[in-house]
Amino acid sequence: MTGIRNIVILTGAGISAESGIDTFRAEGGLWEDHRVEDVATPEAFARDPDLVLRFYDMRRAAIQTKAPNAAHLALARLDREWDGDLLIVTQNVDDLHERAGATRVLHMHGEHLNAWCTACDARPRWTGPLIDRPACPECGAAALRPDIVWFGEMPYRMDEIFAALEEADLFVSIGTSGAVYPAAGFVRNARELGIPTLELNLEPSQGTYWFDEARHGPATGLVPAWVEEMLSPPRT
Repeated sequence: MTGIRNIVILTGAGISAESGIDTFRAEGGLWEDHRVEDVATPEAFARDPDLVLRFYDMRRAAIQTKAPNAAHLALARLDREWDGDLLIVTQNVDDLHERAGATRVLHMHGEHLNAWCTACDARPRWTGPLIDRPACPECGAAALRPDIVWFGEMPYRMDEIFAALEEADLFVSIGTSGAVYPAAGFVRNARELGIPTLELNLEPSQGTYWFDEARHGPATGLVPAWVEEMLSPPRT
């Protein structure tokens, strides 16, 4: 691809699936044993905080046993070597992009390895459980919850995402279902701005038809191949 300097990449659960992290909607996925209404809404937390905290404590512990895969490593390489603007907007709440070495990452749905103090608004790094109501290291209040954007809450840093899209020369969606908004609408925002769009996904997403180009298969194959293509000098 020529004439591209600024890239916005959206990643979803599919990029981490090959690292052993459950996706949300596939058979055997994260929600098969728990209803969204029971573990991923502010109302659920108000109604049964122990259930919600146990659920996220398990997820927090699990992701720390996983490792980045070839797709994460390829994006980290692109992050290091791409001299234009690049933003990896991830819906994922794991830290595999960062552990792979990427630095230009924005977590629009929060992070498992952060807690959020609802008393002082601090977001300390957190790797242990929250079920025992530990004190906030900033203010001392027992008011920590998972730093996760639940259904019905506003995703983080939307202004930054839209600003990056407005300056982008390419929008790429990797491993997303195309079912969760507002992220699922980014491809339409890009199309309205006249930005070329590319989908890399295991199978066609719900929004495949919005993309100029779609490539389907495992992320660990598609993403390294695409990154190599982007970083290879143009043929003369």
